[in-house]
Amino acid sequence: MAKLPASFYRNENVVEVAKQLLGKMLFTYIDGKLTGGIITETEAYDGVVDKACHAYGGRNTGRTATMYLAGGVTYVYLCYGIHHLLNVVSGTVGNPQAVLIRAIEPKEGIELMLGRRKMEKLASRITAGPGALSQALGIDKQLNAKELSANEIWIEDIGRQYTEDEIIATTRIGVAYAQEHALWPFRFYLKGNKYVSKPNK
Repeated sequence: MAKLPASFYRNENVVEVAKQLLGKMLFTYIDGKLTGGIITETEAYDGVVDKACHAYGGRNTGRTATMYLAGGVTYVYLCYGIHHLLNVVSGTVGNPQAVLIRAIEPKEGIELMLGRRKMEKLASRITAGPGALSQALGIDKQLNAKELSANEIWIEDIGRQYTEDEIIATTRIGVAYAQEHALWPFRFYLKGNKYVSKPNK
């Protein structure tokens, strides 16, 4: 296994990046403790042209500034004042694209994840949903704007490739405000995997 190179994230086709992240392994190493899992669900946000994206229309604020960096860094924000959500910045400098990591299949440090989620036994809800996976992996604002090539949070290629038939493409969740852009099929998940935020087809 090897960490994804910077070139992987610099692709300006954010939909392609979102699909290619499926099956990759996301890790955090916090306070000397390792947790990780296979990415099973993602959502693409296509920068200034996407009404569902925080940077739509060129919005560049204290919160969204991270999105304007070169691909390969994290963008972590607090949703509804409750959940930290992890995004992977993609594209080139000044093109604020990002991929929301919506779910993982837990593989490493499961006992620690259970403790963080206040769960006694393993169930799909442990990491199914972006807020759940961030809690399980210990992700908060301290991990915003971190290089994905460093040793706190990173993504590895474990050699899994999926065909179009193995990936479900559907509309994004919770972006009704984006009007017609809410209908874009920019959410992707692995067919048949129980660790996703909505039931599989």
